[in-house]
Amino acid sequence: MVDSAKRAGAKLIKHQTHIIEDEMSSEATKIIPGNAQVSIYEIMKRCALSRQDEIALKEYTEKQGLMYLSTPFSRAGANRLEDMGICAYKIGSGECNNYPLIKYIAAFKKPILLSTGMNTLHSIAKSVKILREFEVPFVLLHTTNLYPTPENLVRLSAMKKLESEFQCLVGLSDHTLSNLACLSATALGASVLERHFTDTMDREGPDIVCSMDEFALKDLIEQSRRVYIMRGDGASKEATSQEQVTINFAFASVVSIKPIQKGEILSTENIWVKRPAGGIPAEEFEKILGKKARTHIESNRQLRYEDFE
Repeated sequence: MVDSAKRAGAKLIKHQTHIIEDEMSSEATKIIPGNAQVSIYEIMKRCALSRQDEIALKEYTEKQGLMYLSTPFSRAGANRLEDMGICAYKIGSGECNNYPLIKYIAAFKKPILLSTGMNTLHSIAKSVKILREFEVPFVLLHTTNLYPTPENLVRLSAMKKLESEFQCLVGLSDHTLSNLACLSATALGASVLERHFTDTMDREGPDIVCSMDEFALKDLIEQSRRVYIMRGDGASKEATSQEQVTINFAFASVVSIKPIQKGEILSTENIWVKRPAGGIPAEEFEKILGKKARTHIESNRQLRYEDFE
């Protein structure tokens, strides 16, 4: 999968670090996720990497020139990652209100990506307070924890609400079936995008349906970069210098619409606004009404300031 992601243009790989005995109690053997047929305990036990395997994965990822991150779900998982020298942490939505674990991870003083699915602004605020108390750089990721997520439950406006409420960088952790939500989030200001990844959509698994393969990832990387450029962060609403060639013909100027005699009063009966630019701008039209012509003005030409008093 690392090789596949690299071919697509990925720069960062995010894994999940599960140490089941420190992560779940025996009750987890009775909980079956909505997108699975077996308990969450069995799923995670089956998928969890050993310490040795995860170290090998991190080393291989970094050997390929990629950054390795992971999501710990327990103190033991966080300790393993810290021992491995991880440079930042991802905290999942299920742990967004797990304040003891957030404090434990924040104490490492490393940047944190925090998913916020299934949480309210009130519960998220408690997590943000912890991160700020520990002076940890963070990004809040809006998430809907359904696999897959229906389009009507994506609610990208909630991402903007996180941004305005907490005055921080935001992003989207997406579980829909395409790149559309991520691209839309980019247009709305997302700084981080996350989707599940697989090397082939033919694999079996509860979240394969909402994962992206190498080709979808490549497309997401390319298209999100284009959307980011089009977003134009920091740009003001004004004409660009490149638009001058269009301004020259598209803007209107004040013109005479019939011959105007010297001493005649300028009114809507003898002047109006027409393309192109180059004369008195159309926005000055009403200021000119009532002025007196200083000289004869032929019909259908742009007025000049010296034409009237």
